[in-house]
Amino acid sequence: MDGDRPDVLLTGLLFYDLVLTGLGKPPTPGEEIWTRGMGCGPGGIANLAVAASRFGLRTSLATVFGDDFYGAYCRGVLRDQEGVDLSLSRTADGWPTPVTVSVAYGHDRALLTHGQEPPYSQDVLMGDPPDALTALVHIEARPREWLAKAAANGTRIYADVGWDPSQEWSPALLEQLALCHAFLPNETEAMAYTRTDSAMAALGTLSELVPVAVVTRGGDGAIAVDQITGEFAEVPALETDVLDATGAGDVFGASFVAASLGGWPLAERLRFAVLSAGLSVGHHGGALAAPGWHGVERWWRSLSDPGLRRAYGFLADRIPADPGPPVHHAPVTPPAPHTPVGPRS
Repeated sequence: MDGDRPDVLLTGLLFYDLVLTGLGKPPTPGEEIWTRGMGCGPGGIANLAVAASRFGLRTSLATVFGDDFYGAYCRGVLRDQEGVDLSLSRTADGWPTPVTVSVAYGHDRALLTHGQEPPYSQDVLMGDPPDALTALVHIEARPREWLAKAAANGTRIYADVGWDPSQEWSPALLEQLALCHAFLPNETEAMAYTRTDSAMAALGTLSELVPVAVVTRGGDGAIAVDQITGEFAEVPALETDVLDATGAGDVFGASFVAASLGGWPLAERLRFAVLSAGLSVGHHGGALAAPGWHGVERWWRSLSDPGLRRAYGFLADRIPADPGPPVHHAPVTPPAPHTPVGPRS
C-alpha cells in the first residue's frame, strides 16, 4: 500500500462462492431443478473487501487462501482486479479453500459449504495490526486479541454480528462494543441480543453502548443514532428486484464506512448504505455484486423518480468527478487456471 495508512482493515474467512438463481420453486429431496442463472467469485470476508475497495478506500485484508484453484482464483480477483492489499494474508499448503454453493430463492438463500477450520487464526494473521483508520469486524462470542490492539492504535471499529446457532444470544457478547465506534446488526440480531421487542427499542439500548448504532431492517430500510453528533435517522429501503441477497449486509457496512470517512451527515450515510445494498442484490454473489462509485453514478444518472431525486439529491455533490470504470460482476464460470485475472479496463 506504498506506506499509506489503510482506510479499512479486514480479517475473516474467505470462501469461493457458486451462486445459483432463478429457481421456480425451492428444491426438495430427490428432485433435480434447473436454474436460470449462475455466478461465481470470492465470498465471505471478500464481500467487505471488494465493496470497500470499489468506493476508493485503501483496503487491507488478512485472510487465508488454500493452495488450490479456488484460492489462486480468489487471490487474483482480490489483488489484481480489485486492488485489495493482501500483504497480511497467507496461503496454506494442503488446506482447501472453503467452497459455498448458494441457492437463492425469493429474498433469501440456502447455503451449502465444504471447508475446514483455517490453519491460521485472526490473531496470528493480524499480529500487531497496522495503523488503519477503520476496521470492519464480525464480533463473535470469543473476543479477538487483535481487536483491542487496533482500538488502542486509534482505529475506529465498525462491527456487525451474525446469527447465533445456539439461539442463546448471550448479552455478554455486547461487552465487546466498548471497543467499537459503531455497531450495525440486523433487527433480528439487535432485538435478540438486547432482549427487546422492536427494532427501535433495540436501537435505544445499543445507543447506550456504542457511539454510533445502526439497525438494518431489510425491506423496511434502516434506523440509526449517532451519539457524537446527536443525530437520529430513519430511511426506507429501495424497491428493487432481488436476484441474490448474498452479501447485501456487507455492502451496507462497507458503504456506511465509506460515507462516514467522508464526514457525511447520518441520514446521508444511511441512505447511501441502503442504496448500495439495494443495488447489489440485482447481481450474483456477494463480493462482485458491490456497485462501487460507477454503479451509484449510473443509478443516479438514470433516476427519474422525483421523490428519489429529492431524497438522494446529496449524491450530486458526493459522487466523484471520475467514478471509475464499470465494475466486474460474477462470471458464470471462472477463467481457466492458466488465464491471469487482469486489472480493470
